[in-house]
Amino acid sequence: MNPIELHPIGTIEPDGKGAKIVLAPAFAEGLEGLRGYGHVQVLWWMDRCDDPATRSVLVERKPYVRGPEELGVFALRSPERPNPVALSTAEIVSVDEEAGTVSLAWLDAFPGSAVLDLKPYTPSLDRVERPVVPDWCRHWPRSCEASGAFDWAREFAF
Repeated sequence: MNPIELHPIGTIEPDGKGAKIVLAPAFAEGLEGLRGYGHVQVLWWMDRCDDPATRSVLVERKPYVRGPEELGVFALRSPERPNPVALSTAEIVSVDEEAGTVSLAWLDAFPGSAVLDLKPYTPSLDRVERPVVPDWCRHWPRSCEASGAFDWAREFAF
């Protein structure tokens, strides 16, 4: 395999109640047209989980209260994985092309984390009409909007 070279396009910063993506000036022009979308998918680097120990974890032991005793990292959204790449869908509050920023209602990322890419959320490509999930997590919210009021702390066993 050839080595992969990643070039972050910006960082995640706090923004009042939400988060702000601050792009490097060289990438600000890429925001043209994003303003018309309601949500964006953010690919970001889980930098606080980027070390040999967390990259070597392939199975998590009882990560969820109601879940099975073991789950492989490819069946989880755990930060412990071979490549700590995260994908989050977030509601766009505002886009400032000149400043190279995107304000978001909320994002499950740490301030300062590197942003690798942005993709507009489009229901024709990203929405699944009838998603199938295991029984143990079937009670979870069915949308990003409903997730904000859900008590996620009661779900995690770590």
